[in-house]
Amino acid sequence: NYTNNTTLVVMLMALAFFGKGFGALGWPVISDTAPKEIVGLCGGVFNVFGNVASIVTPLVIGYLVSELHSFNAALVFVGCSALMAMVCYLFVVGDIKRMELQK
Repeated sequence: NYTNNTTLVVMLMALAFFGKGFGALGWPVISDTAPKEIVGLCGGVFNVFGNVASIVTPLVIGYLVSELHSFNAALVFVGCSALMAMVCYLFVVGDIKRMELQK
């Protein structure tokens, strides 16, 4: 265990559940911003990039654990990835409005 402090455990679990909910924001953003004619295509492209992360993350974690013989670096990697995603949502995404296809 990393801590025996019950309050800290509850706070970290609450933060983790908040992060899980925050991570699901991608799909509503896609449905609200993609042109109506190609919502499915945009969702598919979004899903491809999400699955690339699902392939790369276990490989990186496996490498970190095999080299460092500890999950500490893996937890730091996952935390930094989540922090980077949050920063991108807050500062890179900008105004959310539907795009229109030009004819």
